[in-house]
Amino acid sequence: MRTITHVLFDMDGLLLDTEKFYSVVQEKILSGYGKSFTWSLKAKMMGKRAAEAAEIFVHDSGLEGILSPRDFLTQREAMLEVMFPESQLLPGVERLVGYFQSQGIPMAIATSSHKRNFDLKTINHKELISRMHHVVVGDDPDVKLGKPAPDIFLVAASRFPDPKPRPENVLVFEDAPTGVEAAQNAGMSVVMVPDPNLDKSLCDRADIVLETLEDFDPSTFGMPPFIKN
Repeated sequence: MRTITHVLFDMDGLLLDTEKFYSVVQEKILSGYGKSFTWSLKAKMMGKRAAEAAEIFVHDSGLEGILSPRDFLTQREAMLEVMFPESQLLPGVERLVGYFQSQGIPMAIATSSHKRNFDLKTINHKELISRMHHVVVGDDPDVKLGKPAPDIFLVAASRFPDPKPRPENVLVFEDAPTGVEAAQNAGMSVVMVPDPNLDKSLCDRADIVLETLEDFDPSTFGMPPFIKN
């Protein structure tokens, strides 16, 4: 069994309930073209950096030559800016972060969100963010390739203080298939908490799949159990 010394969290759909905002906005944009936003398309876009997700959106929706990826992002960002400050923590986040903190396990966030959107989403969650050693965002100059490439997780791991963790000692929490693949490409263990609407076949690569962070059992990774109140 691998010894876990450090933890990395994805953010959207894992710590914060933001994925619903993307779904609402993208459905609204597609409805203007007489199309619907499907879960298969959402699954392809989840965890990707904005530019990559925009390319997928336009291509898979059959809107090439009609809507450019840049125009799609302009429309999307304008609507999302209003919604992001309303982001709420997902179930189990407070308990889990508190647990790792009590165990002296350093934590960081590795999110594909750009810095500007990260700030909007976390505007009401500064206390939670303060408990992280650091945050790596999607437009960080050291992150050359987006998920499923391992870059963002390797960069995040490298920014912990010495002694740096070995990849096999890092546990990643993700909700997106591309994020799970990125973590495994980095040589890290990964816990997946997928949206219940996600095709179950897209969850096969995770070490463990949970319905919610509330279901996480530390003993699975050789850590002490939660302290019962």
